[in-house]
Amino acid sequence: MRSMEKNPYSMRVPRKSPPEYYLDQVLPILKRRRVLQLTKFDYRLANNIDEELQKLRCRANFHALRFTKPIQELGQKLVLRMREMAIRFIAVHLRFEPDMLAFSGCYFGGGDKERYELAEIRKRWETLPDLDADGERSRGKCPLTPHEVGLMLRALGFANDTYIYVASGEIYGGEETLRPLRDLFPNFYTKEKLANEELKPFLPFSSRLAAIDYIVCDESDVFVTNNNGNMARILAGRRRYMGHKRTIRPNAKRLSSLFMERDKMDWDTFARKVKAVQRGYMGEPDEMRPGRGEFHEYPYSCICKKNGESEQVRGNQGLKNRSKEEEPVLGANGDE
Repeated sequence: MRSMEKNPYSMRVPRKSPPEYYLDQVLPILKRRRVLQLTKFDYRLANNIDEELQKLRCRANFHALRFTKPIQELGQKLVLRMREMAIRFIAVHLRFEPDMLAFSGCYFGGGDKERYELAEIRKRWETLPDLDADGERSRGKCPLTPHEVGLMLRALGFANDTYIYVASGEIYGGEETLRPLRDLFPNFYTKEKLANEELKPFLPFSSRLAAIDYIVCDESDVFVTNNNGNMARILAGRRRYMGHKRTIRPNAKRLSSLFMERDKMDWDTFARKVKAVQRGYMGEPDEMRPGRGEFHEYPYSCICKKNGESEQVRGNQGLKNRSKEEEPVLGANGDE
């Protein structure tokens, strides 16, 4: 971790610093610094440190991020506009941009044109190995297509009148790729649709556009991530730490075979199987535990508890009694 300001205020925390260093040196800086850059553990937490120090790391991870006033104001405006239309809405981080698809080494059914275009983009990274697209998909390394995301959500019980906010950059294939998702969820909104002229000052800056999406996703009732990247991980951790709101992660490894067999089963069978493979990926309060390695991604150990139960979970009436696997998730109205 280091400050983004120049000397004499910048600092780098030595590797494996003792707890006393954080308390004596780092904590005073956290209290007075306006801007911090977090490196190496922006969404990760060490497994084997003192509980109070763990909470300090959580505080740094999930309280330090502040957006500039124009970004924050526009992001909140978009949240309010979604709330004016619907009491609840879900946000979907599609992560279906051309560079993401090229980097993944996956194939999405676009024929020779797609293979050529993504192969050309892939040349930007000289060290990327040759990958077997079918193998990558079977291992769960490929993002779902927008259509597959829509089918998963409908199978989980979200009706076609659900309001969704789609966070994304340039979608590979444009409107043609998005059309199946729009057909499944006609109440389909993006920052471009909600903001119109207000978005123009931000258009030349992809990171600022991503920050606006981040704010809306953070405020959504349900967040659906289509890629286990930095933004998705930070949001999942923050939503858990700041009061627990559901984050759905597709079980891409097991869903891939289901989508390949979709035409061979009726809707009820497909929906039942989707619900089964998504167990453990639906963002239940106690779903994620610290891993066995040096780091884990979710702030389980940071969440205060009373009588063995998380305060955030106890206080969140919207998620009460929704731990049963077959029960529809927040915002869902039943199967198609």
